[in-house]
Amino acid sequence: MSFIKDDFMLKNETAKELYSAVKDLPIIDYHCHLVPKMIADNHKFKNAFELFLGGDHYKWRQMRTNGVDERFITGDADEYDKWVEFAKTMPMLIGNPLYHWTHLELKRYFGIEEELSEKTAKDIWDKVNDCLKKDEFRAQELIKKSNVEVICTTDNPYDNLEYHKALKGFSAKILPTFRPDLSDIKSDITERMDYFNENGCRLSDHAVDVLDDDMIDKLVFLGEEYAKRGWTMQLHIGALRNNNTKMFERLGADTGFDSINDFQIAEGISKVLNALESKDMLPKTILYTLNPKDNYVLGTMLGNFQGGGIPGKIQFGSGWWFNDQRDGMESQMRALSNLGMISRFVGMLTDSRSFVSYPRHEYFRRILCNLLGKWVEEGEYPKDMDTLVKIASGICYYNAKEYFKF
Repeated sequence: MSFIKDDFMLKNETAKELYSAVKDLPIIDYHCHLVPKMIADNHKFKNAFELFLGGDHYKWRQMRTNGVDERFITGDADEYDKWVEFAKTMPMLIGNPLYHWTHLELKRYFGIEEELSEKTAKDIWDKVNDCLKKDEFRAQELIKKSNVEVICTTDNPYDNLEYHKALKGFSAKILPTFRPDLSDIKSDITERMDYFNENGCRLSDHAVDVLDDDMIDKLVFLGEEYAKRGWTMQLHIGALRNNNTKMFERLGADTGFDSINDFQIAEGISKVLNALESKDMLPKTILYTLNPKDNYVLGTMLGNFQGGGIPGKIQFGSGWWFNDQRDGMESQMRALSNLGMISRFVGMLTDSRSFVSYPRHEYFRRILCNLLGKWVEEGEYPKDMDTLVKIASGICYYNAKEYFKF
């Protein structure tokens, strides 16, 4: 019997009532790294390794920490042997969100109740692989099974978007997100924005790893262009990437060798937002920080630039990457509540490359409902369930639907 019961992570009665009201709401995944070609081709996964471990640097990182040789992570070992090494690692992850995510994925998609370990590795491998032989476990069906309404992929400005075009008419909207390399803004960048806009793009995204004057000028230029098109600008702030030179040269980027940076962000972000506001060209903006030290920096920055009759125009983005776990998400939501208005928060996203990562929305919804329920049961807010359900369902679904105008 799985340790994931109906009341998993719900520690009070109000939380349980709230979760019951929001658990079946559709998912708007407004920032992810799914590969559009895999969706358009309705990709068939050959085995559990490809589905659960292919490209997932979160898991690779923990396997390395557990002493697994790189040959069994990104190397040429047999894929079943790699799965076994992952299974051996899983019981050691007490307190790590990967333990919860993996077992939610096994339970929700495959009905598997057993905990993954060396002992159960073969049995779970066989059960998952038997399922993957069926068409109902191909990429598009996994999206449908997850009750996903919108997916915004992350795309190079020079992508021809052929797969997004091919997916028009699919049950979920598969929309591009404009992700330029800020070190190399080309002269035809606005033409590319127009092309993306014609093909359903409603968001941009930027990795802000430095905030020098050149970066500020580029963000201001791009922000004006986004405002003209009614897009939302996302700024992901604070990663220190590719720290291990030897492994970067061997494996490339996004393979599990990034961490949190600690540079100063307040003045630079203020300059970007203020320059745009001064020109009446400030687009809707979501600010994410990888460093929890900056939660209150961004939490207070929001209030400087709200307005225009848009609820929550400037957003404090959900706990991101290393903060995508209970403490990180609660810290972000507490900061937002203390300094702003959590009831206007646009909620969770997967930021994932995996087609079975959608239980992370369930994870977030449970954490959110537990936090709201705690405040109620500790006497800090009345148990007005109509209002509480409105707040919780807004954060889980309706706020994003209204904010992005999909």
